[in-house]
Amino acid sequence: MDVITAVLLGIIQGLTEFLPISSSGHLEIAKTILGDNSLPKESLLMTVVLHGATALSTIVVFRKDIQEIFQGLFQFERNDEFYFSLKIITSMIPAVFVGFFFEGLITELFHKNIFLVGLMLWVTALLLYLANRAEVTERDLNIKSALGIGIIQAIAILPGISRSGSTIALGVILGIDKSKAARFSFLMVIPLIFGSMAKSILEIDSQVSEISILSLSLGFIAAFITGILACKWMIEWVKNSKLWYFSVYCLIAGSVAIIFELL
Repeated sequence: MDVITAVLLGIIQGLTEFLPISSSGHLEIAKTILGDNSLPKESLLMTVVLHGATALSTIVVFRKDIQEIFQGLFQFERNDEFYFSLKIITSMIPAVFVGFFFEGLITELFHKNIFLVGLMLWVTALLLYLANRAEVTERDLNIKSALGIGIIQAIAILPGISRSGSTIALGVILGIDKSKAARFSFLMVIPLIFGSMAKSILEIDSQVSEISILSLSLGFIAAFITGILACKWMIEWVKNSKLWYFSVYCLIAGSVAIIFELL
């Protein structure tokens, strides 16, 4: 993978991670359009690294929230921070299970499977449409809701299903306030991304290591910088906008991807 392609993918990742339009799906579409010839493992490694960059940008933007969570945990009491952390851990279980038992299948799916991306973008569009029609209440996020959101997050490993879109949408469908659902959605993925990134880097073999370290580094930097800039205003956009806007976009993007693949 050349440097220019890596930087462009980094910018795409940074701009799309915080909107409910599937950053992984857009990365796969971009890889095909840009003529990336990476092997499946190489392609997945780049995707994981770029997601790691936007996870780091999430930490920067939500640093005060994360600091409060850790301060509450170190009090060693059953306070709000303790229960919030418990919900985060609960939400991670389904994704860890899928990643552990279906790693090979996931690797193959992240390799120019544009028809699948288009179909999954349609699924994202449906979820966002249903969420837009759901009646929002002031219901708090409980352990059962966290597990449900964790299950949809595991399904969103598929390229084309927006992780943030599907988790926020399910939260809204469950009656959780959109801002609370968005905050939980962005924070719950941080441990998973860094864990997946570390695992992928440790498992690099001689073939995969042929990816230019410079390409990985510049892609990471591009995604990190654009992620910080995008996160600060896109989060507010997600919380204040009608979700059907994004539903229409995903429907169109999915249709274009399917037509492109068929032709």
